[in-house]
Amino acid sequence: MPPERSNKKKIFNDPVYGFISIPDALHFDLVEHPYFQRLRRIKQLGLTHLVYPGALHTRFHHSLGAMHLMQQAIYILRNKGYGISKDEARAASLAILLHDIGHGPYSHTLEQTIIQGVSHESISQLLMQQLNIEYQGALDETLAIFDNTHPKKFLNKLVSSQLDMDRMDYLKRDSFYTGVTEGNINADRLLAMLEIVDNELCIEAKGIYSVEKFLVARRLMYWQVYLHKTVLSAENVLMKVLLRAREIAPEVIQKVTDPLAYFLLKKEGFDDLHNDKQTLSLYCQLDDFDVFTALKTWCSHPDPILSYLSNAIVNRQLFKVELSNNAFSEERIAALKHQVSRHFKFSVSESEYLLISGKTSNHAYHPQQASINIIYKDGSIKDISEASDQLNISVLSHPVTKYFLCYPKIFATE
Repeated sequence: MPPERSNKKKIFNDPVYGFISIPDALHFDLVEHPYFQRLRRIKQLGLTHLVYPGALHTRFHHSLGAMHLMQQAIYILRNKGYGISKDEARAASLAILLHDIGHGPYSHTLEQTIIQGVSHESISQLLMQQLNIEYQGALDETLAIFDNTHPKKFLNKLVSSQLDMDRMDYLKRDSFYTGVTEGNINADRLLAMLEIVDNELCIEAKGIYSVEKFLVARRLMYWQVYLHKTVLSAENVLMKVLLRAREIAPEVIQKVTDPLAYFLLKKEGFDDLHNDKQTLSLYCQLDDFDVFTALKTWCSHPDPILSYLSNAIVNRQLFKVELSNNAFSEERIAALKHQVSRHFKFSVSESEYLLISGKTSNHAYHPQQASINIIYKDGSIKDISEASDQLNISVLSHPVTKYFLCYPKIFATE
């Protein structure tokens, strides 16, 4: 009698790569787990869809795509003769599949607003540890790769580095869904050029132009998409909404979901999530819908600050935003605060909710992080910043910092 076929080897039809395979029962069970299914309800790009309407893809899409690239990378490295066991290949695939499982509502936008002082990577690790208990140690090697304690260090670099499967997927995927073609990269070429030297990832010298394209694409995507000025405005307004709701929390929690109410009332004490089962459990129930439902309710809230900011997001009444290479003067900010305060009859401190200033920066290539190494036929290795003869990578290595000022458009002078 032939063995019973497993019904857990599934495929997803992905618009970026075509068919993505779920290779075994453990992958399937983890994808089906409520922790992972929650990622269907968390947008990959937060509020970017308010600028690029197609950017409605989710962390679920991205995680499956990164897993697909990891499986391709492992296949290529194995074919080149590098020893990667079946268990190691599965563990690496699961590590990238679960790498974003700790993201909260609207991804990075509210990362330090819902739970202050805790990164989504730390929460991902906690949830993977919980899953490892649930699956009786099946994720031991996955956790070792994720936290870089596995002896094969290059497996961690495939998960988290300056040229990892995470970045490769989000550049291709975000470019696809936003329609910003400048961000598209040749992931197939980059994967085909992978090598391992002394337990570290390298790229064959003939793949150098693909690396250059990758770095330029990353820079363009940051300033055209991720840090687009209108996106910055929307995301900062959303953060202010949550901060205002938290400030007046007893007045606003009646019509919000229980998980969101819990985090609006709990303003600190997130330093021991490992032993705080209630907080972690409620966090795993939070998604974009909790926040957006609250925003719709708050549009008619009697608090004028909360209702004004909530309407700004729900009805896309976004703030005017100015960008500058230099910090805005204290005099300019003070004058705008006075205008806001006088117009809305707010106190000066309350007017800070409607006048948002700050700065943002980005490295296309970070010189203090693990380098992207290029290996030549003679065995010599150079950092991409030294190897590139077409681009001044050293320029891309310097952070680009921009200052922003956001305020209601009624105060715009133009």
